[in-house]
Amino acid sequence: MSEQKNKKEDRKKQITIIAICILAVILGLLIYCLVTMKNNGEDKKEIAYTELVKEISDGTVEKVEMTVGSTSVKVKLKDVEEEKNAIVPNTQAFIEFIHDKMNDGIFINLEQKQPNILIRISSNLFSFLPTLILLALVVIMFKMQGLGDKGKVYDSETTKSKITFDDVAGLEEEKHEMIEIVDFLKNPKRFYDMGAKIPRGVLLCGQPGTGKTLIAKAIAGQADVPFISMSGSEFIEMFAGLGASRVRKLFEKAKKISPCIIFIDEIDAIGARRTSNSGAETENNQTLNQLLVEMDGFDTEETIIVLAATNRPEMLDKALLRPGRFDRRITIALPDLRGREAILNIHAKEKKFAEDVNLKSIAEDTAGFSGADLANILNESAIIATINEHDAITNKDIEDAVKKVTVGLEKQSRVVPERDKRLTAFHEAGHAIVSSQLETQKDIKEVSIIPRGVAGGYTMYRTNEDKYYISKTEMEEKLVALLGGRAAEKIVLNDISTGASNDIEVATNIAKDMITKYGMSESLGPISINTEQDPYELQLLGEKFGDAIGAEVKILLDTAYQRAQKLITENMDKLNKVADALLKKEVISAEEFQELIK
Repeated sequence: MSEQKNKKEDRKKQITIIAICILAVILGLLIYCLVTMKNNGEDKKEIAYTELVKEISDGTVEKVEMTVGSTSVKVKLKDVEEEKNAIVPNTQAFIEFIHDKMNDGIFINLEQKQPNILIRISSNLFSFLPTLILLALVVIMFKMQGLGDKGKVYDSETTKSKITFDDVAGLEEEKHEMIEIVDFLKNPKRFYDMGAKIPRGVLLCGQPGTGKTLIAKAIAGQADVPFISMSGSEFIEMFAGLGASRVRKLFEKAKKISPCIIFIDEIDAIGARRTSNSGAETENNQTLNQLLVEMDGFDTEETIIVLAATNRPEMLDKALLRPGRFDRRITIALPDLRGREAILNIHAKEKKFAEDVNLKSIAEDTAGFSGADLANILNESAIIATINEHDAITNKDIEDAVKKVTVGLEKQSRVVPERDKRLTAFHEAGHAIVSSQLETQKDIKEVSIIPRGVAGGYTMYRTNEDKYYISKTEMEEKLVALLGGRAAEKIVLNDISTGASNDIEVATNIAKDMITKYGMSESLGPISINTEQDPYELQLLGEKFGDAIGAEVKILLDTAYQRAQKLITENMDKLNKVADALLKKEVISAEEFQELIK
């Protein structure tokens, strides 16, 4: 029987157990409610405890019935048909009193000794129903936590479309690195004979959407071995010990189907640095410790490779990154021009394009986009073309898709007051004019005052150059360009608005990075401070140092704002032309903008 069939049968059994438990709980609750309602509906007549003692002493009691664990007793007097209730303050003392009075064991039928009295102590199942229901609920919760096998197995039998290296584009160097792992999975004996050891783990690092999961699946498909996929968050549960248990089961499954690949996505969910054992951190630490033990416990004959992906490698525990666990660390970078074109070609295979659509041109205009971004753009362009009833995807559809992905959905129907429209026009014109006067800033592609997403307007720049390093001058001029909109509002309208909030936030973050991350401060020098890794790092350097950082950030922002105002003042005629054109046309292309500022 295959692994998939066993998995389905186990799941059916667990679901059956849970269904039976739930039905039992429901049935128990119904019975308990019915009995409670019946008891509450009875017309109970009570007898005082002192009177009960007197009646027993006088020998006029025919029967006393008690429930274990209850202080209530039913009393039937001689020659009286109806029963009465009495509350016993101390059950044990009452039993001892009866025992002394009858001079015999309280669990013995006393009809032979004294026919006029029958004492019976009974156990009522209904008194235990709340406890039984609670236990059943706990069992159900545990079963639900362990429901199904979290590790999904992909192999040639269960996966119809097998992913190989041919489906991965823009990662040529990374694929060459992975070919060694594929060779080892296919021919492990050749490496063992040479005395080489299996690489226990490979850590894939990179920004979201760069293809970490895709290349992991491609390795399994290329080597034609089973691929067990699991997310780091799936190990963490509300009950202590379940995370570590799942790690053990995952590796037990891998050993049974070896050779294979274990892929743990977002491993930082369980692989973060261990901290003090308190609260939820205890469970995380136990799960991580179990993972470390399992990766150390591979036998030399077990061909199992652990692939893990994360976009925060700095958060991982050092014990996880040492040789013998994750032996290799591969950084998956954003694709370059050639890589973007190759990615677009793969995602364009099943789509219809107009004859004038040039994928290379799209690749040139999408620098900094990830593989997932490019796939999303082509998918959105196909959707837009379908809605517009086009026979094929046009360049206009692709441009609209880029704007939709990067800026947001266009909101043509939104009614914008004239005052807000004028403010937006000068704000966006300010960005465009200031940027055009700065040597390092990108060329203007489009300026618009049509609302998109949360923005009232936007200034789009050309992104046709792959950058691996950014100079200090370029970052300073980026601050000036970001504050150009606020400067235009201040000078032209003699007022400022909330429209620059995002610009100010981005500018502040850039300025902080320049001082604390890139060491671009003349007074503080080349120093790096990362409070995300160590929240107390800044405190160790002292309050004065923190104040100095704040002062340096403010100097950068103030200088950029003053320069932006100066550029606006020097180019007022151009600003007015662009703003007037925006009020008339709402959208200005790159060619129209250049014509206006000549």
